[in-house]
Amino acid sequence: MTMLLAITAATGNAQTDGFKYTDESFADIQMLRYKVEGFENLSLRQKTFVYYLSEAALQGRDILFDQNGRYNLRIRRALETIYTDYAGDRSSKDFQAMTVYLKRVWFSSGIHHHYGCEKFVPEFSETWFREALQSVWQKTHLCRYFRRWVTKPGEETLSHDEVCRRFCDEICPIMFRQEIMPMRVNQKDGDDLILTSAENYYGEGITQAEAEEFYALRAAPNDPRPIMTGLNSRLVRGEDGNLREAVWREHGLYGTAITKIIKCLEQAKPFADNEQQVKVIDKLIEYYRTGDLRTFDEYSILWLKETEGLVDFVNGFTETYGDPLGMKASWESIVNFKNLEATERTKKLSANAQWFEDHSPVDSRFKKEEVKGISAKVITAAMLGGDLYPSTAIGINLPNSDWVRKDHGSKSVTIGNLTDAYNKASHGSGFDKEFVIDDATRELIRKYGDACDDLHTDLHECLGHGSGKLLPGTNPDTLKVYGSTIEEARADLFGLYYVADPKLVELGLTPNLDAYKSQYYTYMMNGLMTQLVRIKPGNTIEEAHMRNRALIAHWVFEKGKADKVVELTKKRGKTYVKINDYAKMRDLFGKLLAEIQRIKSEGDYNGARDLVETYAVKVDANLHKEILERYARLKLAPYKGFINPVYQAVRDAEGKIIDVTVSYDEAYDAQMLRYSKEYNNLPDVNN
Repeated sequence: MTMLLAITAATGNAQTDGFKYTDESFADIQMLRYKVEGFENLSLRQKTFVYYLSEAALQGRDILFDQNGRYNLRIRRALETIYTDYAGDRSSKDFQAMTVYLKRVWFSSGIHHHYGCEKFVPEFSETWFREALQSVWQKTHLCRYFRRWVTKPGEETLSHDEVCRRFCDEICPIMFRQEIMPMRVNQKDGDDLILTSAENYYGEGITQAEAEEFYALRAAPNDPRPIMTGLNSRLVRGEDGNLREAVWREHGLYGTAITKIIKCLEQAKPFADNEQQVKVIDKLIEYYRTGDLRTFDEYSILWLKETEGLVDFVNGFTETYGDPLGMKASWESIVNFKNLEATERTKKLSANAQWFEDHSPVDSRFKKEEVKGISAKVITAAMLGGDLYPSTAIGINLPNSDWVRKDHGSKSVTIGNLTDAYNKASHGSGFDKEFVIDDATRELIRKYGDACDDLHTDLHECLGHGSGKLLPGTNPDTLKVYGSTIEEARADLFGLYYVADPKLVELGLTPNLDAYKSQYYTYMMNGLMTQLVRIKPGNTIEEAHMRNRALIAHWVFEKGKADKVVELTKKRGKTYVKINDYAKMRDLFGKLLAEIQRIKSEGDYNGARDLVETYAVKVDANLHKEILERYARLKLAPYKGFINPVYQAVRDAEGKIIDVTVSYDEAYDAQMLRYSKEYNNLPDVNN
């Protein structure tokens, strides 16, 4: 999966064709809206299909909160009650700070930053929080729930105040003390990655060594169709002291939410575009009911082979970035329909997939002799959910199973209306004027930047992730904590190498042999400099996509020093990226792609570690300080996320849907509170 590659920033009131793309901002976040262009032209059947799939996309919301940390649901629900029912001074600094904190919790699905993974500490006082919660305590269901939870054997009935006090005694250290659970996902080499991560994929006290041994004993090294072990479960310690998996399935862990998802999928099924989609939904429901990972493979194959329907969706435990060991998947969903005109672009790439594989600069041992089942399309997102909301990807390539990719292929999408929203929201921000070296380069980016961004995303998702192969006997989990960074770098490099290829001019995908330079410049500027606006002073780079970009940019910078391929130069006291030789830069991208494919294909953990730790983690403190100061003067938010549209089913007197309408005027807080009420599907503690 690919995130937005270049940091863009909005002015706060970007509006095009009467549609307002930007909304409120808070902390380091700018909220955007995306337009579901073409929804009104869908048939009633297709609109109804989108409606029920969208409901399924929202029913799993609580799952992600719990996966991101075992205290998140309790904290969110306590804060929401204060936000709605507090009768004190709502203009006070404490209440206003609590409002920002709650919005951040909503945005990140927990108390840790959605991207950097560090815990954000409240700017309101603990004393105020305790008093505010006490004042609304009886209006929360937490009061009733925690009376049972905190009452000790033999105690008399506790007062409401005492239950609230004990609740706060448990929750407040988690919220207010920076040293407790400081990182949701820790990737520091040498640490016990599980014990130092706050995610909720492993039971309390389970160590990295225990988890790795548990799954190593269950691996089948000679299985040509290995399952993605541990993908849909929490590893817990039983009463006997032995480890076991609590599987996420109906009647299992997260079962109450999964049952609601299944119900919505059942309601959607009669409106599917074709019989193959019905089979996809049936198999997904079977997987949700059984939790069987072999069934998940069967579902994945059915899903990737369904390419004829206009409407499509992803729903399930998918990406493993939130697990420090890269095994367990967060819950996510996206509902979409095909952008037929833009899909012609990706069709050209997928039709030539074998050519790109054959001409790749990697060793022939690591190339696929026959590229199978590569399908690609540009989609219009209709609903985002779980780990794709509010912050989301701009491209997706699934399934993630290496053997399924090898034997059956993959399905790739570029999310056109989200990319469009990012681009339109960034117009007039002043970002390019501040960080791009000169007018000529800015003009190059203005003319070709958006198109080449889209093309790089297409190459990354459509071909990059689906390229190459593992050598026989290579365990796909061998790279462990470095696996996600290496995989994203591999796909990015594939796109960077080929965006400059004359083949793209031949296919009509780029207008000339200079257009690619816009992508090279913005990529290197981002990887070397501007993505640092997302890092706090003194921190290292932790997130896999940021590490990927830093790895590529710094490796190319270092290896190109002798020939001055790319430099960091000063103008008027400011640092800029200067590219002197674009052709040699392409050669360097190709050499790094060859090395990273070797690492992936051979399962070379040491090679992956050396590359990542050398080029992808460290931050130059002086450059970082300069970039932060320059960015601050622009008064821009480094992170973006989306408010979903609202779908309303119009029914006749008999309850039959006769139309589905879409609107875009729901406020961010109203949407979050509505979701918490209507999709309140999990208890506060999920064991």
